[in-house]
Amino acid sequence: MTDASTRAADHLARRLYEAGCRHAFGMPGGEVLTVMDALARAGIEVTLARHENAAAFMAEGTWHRTGAPGILIATLGPGVLNGVNAIANAHQDRVPLIVISGCVDADEALTYSHQILDHEAVLAPITKATFRLTAQGADIIADKAVGIATEGRPGPVHIDVPISVADERVSLPRLRRRPDAAPMVPDAATLARARGWLAAAERPVMVVGLDAVNEGAARTVREVAERLSIPVITTYKAKGIIPETHPLSLGGAGLSPLADGILVPFVQQADLILCVGYDPIEMRPGWREIWDPAAVNVIDITAEPNHQYMHQATMNVVGACAPSLAAMAESVTPRATWPGGEVVAAREALAQAFPVADRWGAAAVIDEARRVLPEDTIATVDSGAHRILLSQMWVTHHPRSVLQSTALCTMGCAVPLAMGAKLATPEATVVSFSGDAGFLMVAGELSTVAELGLPVIFVVFVDASLALIEKKQRERQMTNLAVDFGHHDFAAIGRAFGGNGVRVTSRAELHAALIEAQGADRFTVIAAEIDRGSYDNRF
Repeated sequence: MTDASTRAADHLARRLYEAGCRHAFGMPGGEVLTVMDALARAGIEVTLARHENAAAFMAEGTWHRTGAPGILIATLGPGVLNGVNAIANAHQDRVPLIVISGCVDADEALTYSHQILDHEAVLAPITKATFRLTAQGADIIADKAVGIATEGRPGPVHIDVPISVADERVSLPRLRRRPDAAPMVPDAATLARARGWLAAAERPVMVVGLDAVNEGAARTVREVAERLSIPVITTYKAKGIIPETHPLSLGGAGLSPLADGILVPFVQQADLILCVGYDPIEMRPGWREIWDPAAVNVIDITAEPNHQYMHQATMNVVGACAPSLAAMAESVTPRATWPGGEVVAAREALAQAFPVADRWGAAAVIDEARRVLPEDTIATVDSGAHRILLSQMWVTHHPRSVLQSTALCTMGCAVPLAMGAKLATPEATVVSFSGDAGFLMVAGELSTVAELGLPVIFVVFVDASLALIEKKQRERQMTNLAVDFGHHDFAAIGRAFGGNGVRVTSRAELHAALIEAQGADRFTVIAAEIDRGSYDNRF
């Protein structure tokens, strides 16, 4: 039982604390002051961001490192609308984000219209659920929000909190909590069929996606791949689910035409395709229906039924990835696979497609950073040409160590993702890679990172252009239009906000800057001056 001094907002905050939440991000407004106070009293640190969009990405960064849902705080009207981009990103990128907004009381809204809009109507299409908090149901709504945000494919859940409800004192006879559901595995007949296919497969391949990462299936994926000699292709969000130096790893796929030109034909040679948590929302059209489930056995293990129709399977299993995969592989006798050396050949072809010997340019920046920074570095990367290249070249050994927006592909995410990741795990080395345009979108958050005292490394590819779009214009023989902008001093911007700032134009200068940044007590902006043409024919 709770005492009568407990506010409805306290019930919400305490349930979020129970879920492991220790950080919340946003911009204050009079309508959310009680909620912020309740979060702080519950033990959840509230961080002031400079924009709600960045705040949501900071919240996502903490989730990747802690496993607890992120929390975005937004005041009514413009605060909520500022967060729409990142909330939509959380919906498409399967991020459990609790969006808490303030609103005026229903009676007041009948005659008061300043800044008033229907938050629930705005956010319903881009969230898994939206609620309006009530005092007597505060514990139920809080519990529902956590459960819906984290179950199945995770995603954002919105809670609109009326001002008077947040402050209302309420005593509940008991706190209502739903027990966790037991993981589902296939029935005996389905398992027997799958085991027969696995035992007979000479050229099996595993395509692993975000569901498997979210469910913590990395250990099982690796064990099954190694025991049955199954090569593994991942989506970009699943990079590192097995170390990319592993002889069975074929790295990430779905965005680079060069990589897909190697990996799609490889998949099409397979006689068994095992999709483990593969969510094709990350993939591009080149991966649409690349196999015929009537001609090749395809097993699809997913958190939710297939309503996307980008591919179909011979066998659909809706359930938990790790126990389902382990049960399918149980008692299957290992055999030699891919006898023609196709896995080795594919790995060699990928290495040749993305050479690392450039003296300078975008590829050299990525390669040098990977050489200098520790193996377990957490890298965040913004959308743009550099992301396509980095997603193929950056070798990672652990899941959730390359963070990016892969479904919505929104710009401006890398800087706040890095801040959230560093805040949650201060002992980790965290590096952010941004194009200059994406960095300018969120440059104001350098004041936030300075105030938090986070020694994050921010690498900016400086070419004074929207390089990916400029490249597409040239390839289509169009006029250069609205893709170029001024050449700015990003190192000076870093210094102006209280960090270190370094301009680099060679591998040697970048090497030295990265070494110094790792030992710094503040953030560092490294402005890597490159030619926009360094992306040509590289991905």
